[in-house]
Amino acid sequence: MRIPRIHTGCPLTVGARLELEEQASRHLIRVLRLRPGDELILFDGGGRDWPARLLAGGRQRALVEITGRSDPEPAPALEIRLGISISRGERMDLAIQKAVELGVSCITPLLTERSVVRLPPSRLQKKLAHWRGVMTAACEQCGRSRLVALEEVCSLEAWLDGSAGGTGLLLDHRGATTLDRLPPPSGPLWLLAGPEGGLSEAERERARDRGFIAIRLGPRVLRTETAPLAAIAALQMLWGDFRR
Repeated sequence: MRIPRIHTGCPLTVGARLELEEQASRHLIRVLRLRPGDELILFDGGGRDWPARLLAGGRQRALVEITGRSDPEPAPALEIRLGISISRGERMDLAIQKAVELGVSCITPLLTERSVVRLPPSRLQKKLAHWRGVMTAACEQCGRSRLVALEEVCSLEAWLDGSAGGTGLLLDHRGATTLDRLPPPSGPLWLLAGPEGGLSEAERERARDRGFIAIRLGPRVLRTETAPLAAIAALQMLWGDFRR
């Protein structure tokens, strides 16, 4: 049986006994049905795993004891910074979840000309909290000990302005080249994925003006949630973690 991994904001030290937060406790006791003596792994997003065991599980809180500490998680072989236009509902959740599992370092939700989702500030903050939860759950599942950074929602222009250094890639089925023709990057990779309707010609031109290379992913037009995931997997195979 796979040992469950749980993210917590509690301070972690070997030998410490602590009560986990209500949500984490509920997941352990009611969903996973752990019993006293069962093993689990805690992580706080700082880069280490902390083996632990359940001492007691009440209705609201789980009491655990930390029994060890792992070595630090190695830095990723490739730093991928994903800028992705906000898409509807489950599409955005899927793209974020799988991007975390595939090893991105940072995700920035973008507002673009053809974005179909337009949220007021109050709902936008709820969306960010929801996406952070999706990312945390993905880290729990895939074994990442460092939480992936989720940047504030911003305009495409602002994201492009902040993408100095490294290599910029624009996913575009009309692109003139493919990933296998590129030299290995010497710094971070800035990966830009547009909305359901694609980026406008003016947006693509702005990206190209800032040095972004238009990349096509084969002969097919991929969905907004599929294209960045296919690109990340290919990048990891060419130069990243898939080669380790």
